[in-house]
Amino acid sequence: MSRRVSDNPEEMETDISRVASSRRHSENLPYVHKVGVPPKPNLLKEITETVKETFFHDDPLRHFKDQSKTKKLVLGIQAVFPILDWGRSYNLSKFKGDLIAGLTIASLCIPQDIGYARLTNLDPQYGLYSSFVPPLVYAFMGSSRDIAIGPVAVVSLLLGSMLQQELDPVKQKLEYQRLAFTATFFAGITQFVLGFFRLGFLIDFLSHAAIVGFMAGAAITISLQQLKGLLGIKKFTKETDIVSVMRSVFAASHHGWNWQTIVIGITFLAFLLVAKFIGKKNKKYFWVPAIAPLISVILSTLFVFIFHAEKDGVQIVKHIDRGINPPSVKEIYFSGEYLAKGFRIGAIAGLIALTEAAAIGRTFAALKDYQIDGNKEMVALGTMNIVGSMTSCYVATGSFSRSAVNYMAGCQTAVSNIIMSFVVLLTLELITPLFKYTPNAILASIIISAVIGLIDIDAMTLLYKIDKFDFVACMGAFLGVVFHSVEIGLLIAVAISFAKILLQVTRPRIAVLGKVPRTTVYRNIQQYPEATKVSGILIVRVDSAIYFSNSNYMRDRILRWLTDEEEQIKETNQQKIQCLIVEMSPVTDVDTSGIHALEDLFKSLQKRNVELVLANPGQMVLDKLHASGFPDMIGEDKIFLTVADAVMTCAPKMEP
Repeated sequence: MSRRVSDNPEEMETDISRVASSRRHSENLPYVHKVGVPPKPNLLKEITETVKETFFHDDPLRHFKDQSKTKKLVLGIQAVFPILDWGRSYNLSKFKGDLIAGLTIASLCIPQDIGYARLTNLDPQYGLYSSFVPPLVYAFMGSSRDIAIGPVAVVSLLLGSMLQQELDPVKQKLEYQRLAFTATFFAGITQFVLGFFRLGFLIDFLSHAAIVGFMAGAAITISLQQLKGLLGIKKFTKETDIVSVMRSVFAASHHGWNWQTIVIGITFLAFLLVAKFIGKKNKKYFWVPAIAPLISVILSTLFVFIFHAEKDGVQIVKHIDRGINPPSVKEIYFSGEYLAKGFRIGAIAGLIALTEAAAIGRTFAALKDYQIDGNKEMVALGTMNIVGSMTSCYVATGSFSRSAVNYMAGCQTAVSNIIMSFVVLLTLELITPLFKYTPNAILASIIISAVIGLIDIDAMTLLYKIDKFDFVACMGAFLGVVFHSVEIGLLIAVAISFAKILLQVTRPRIAVLGKVPRTTVYRNIQQYPEATKVSGILIVRVDSAIYFSNSNYMRDRILRWLTDEEEQIKETNQQKIQCLIVEMSPVTDVDTSGIHALEDLFKSLQKRNVELVLANPGQMVLDKLHASGFPDMIGEDKIFLTVADAVMTCAPKMEP
């Protein structure tokens, strides 16, 4: 296109003056680095990278790269059975540590297992069965060196309360046991599938706050359930809520309490709590609370046997079947009306067991500074429960109390679980008849002393100080378990966890930025009160990805900020807002709805004669903006690398 050259000397002089002035002005401005246009993304590559980052972020196949077929086969077998890897460097020094740890946790697990089986409404031997086979399987397949496997109080209570809603554990004993094995089988299947398909991130949706509240509520519920054994009550409610339990306790106060049982229970509960206090006060005496339950069982059993206290109404265990686990494959419901019920109960119990084991494994791995593969752990836990369901076991997982003792006793590898299993084997084969006169009160005392540690007051206090919403989630789960049932408490915990996620996704934080004095840094004016707003410019930062769930809120919130600023400007006679800068560094992604919201924002700003400027959008965001043609709409020169660049470019236009 041609350009007319003026013949008028005055016009020529004016044009030259303007050009010279423009050059001087541009020369005075610092260099503004333009935001690069990313190359057009390859769809297949983008999908592949997304899937890889979601499911294979830890690059589990990195060890197989550039290896021969034989080496790959060996590595593959070692991946499934880690014991073949660390077992090559196993020595006598490590065995000494594992032997002491294994014997110590065995002394703790035997009385606990008998008590936990009662929580599940199963015969005592099933608790011992569940500490024999599953730990052996885990020792070969698990990657944690410190976790101790067996039944745990919370899962036992959850399983027992859900099973007895379907079948009566006394009148329908055989069917009840079969449903327990079926639930265990599907708990294992759930855990295995989550690990095999690398879906372990799903259990992270249950927030820490909800777990703290759920565990504390379960501890209260378990303790209340033990009042039956502690007070010698024969007729007791099947409900687990605090109101029903306390009503049942006080209803039996005139004729149902047994004073000999109360003396035994309270005395040994005090002994166990003192032992626990000693172990907590001085770590050198970790073995005191570890062997205290077994000592309590031995002493109380001798007392009942010598004085024949059972004749005075003291309830005793009476009989524990002798011998190792009988096969139970044929007892699992693979069809019929109980199949779906077993799957539902098993899936819930399996997820809770998985959450507890994952938390324990990570805790002790961090203490010893080694890594565990969460997905491999799930496969190991799932496999051991599948095998366990076929050998008369119910759901087993990592026990925090036993794992803590295992850690403090100096365990080196998973061999401590193998040692514990063999001690349980000897118990099943030789010692079970000696438990005949063990009073139920002592089992109740052991369970109460064990679950008290699940009530973490310090964690609740910290939640209240840090995040009030987390504290509400914690209390919601806690109250749901205590005042209704374990299932309702769990449901509340999950619901509140998801509610928090939805709230954060749908209502992202949007901050107004100001310039920090003597810098070119722009920060939230609420966090930095000394930061000053730029005259004629409104700078906002969106602290979230922009999706369909929050795009409308983002647009409306920014426009409201603009309206508020304009109202303040009218009152103070300041310069009108002519430029809106959106800092997009925290915006990790944007979808179609988000882009439409930005387009609507641009159109609304046009009507107000306000320019829209973007600062530092990420590569993925920029890819999608260019694909939609949004930069063409607002202008390629309206996208800057930093807020400072955007302000520097927009500010001269604000000059009167």
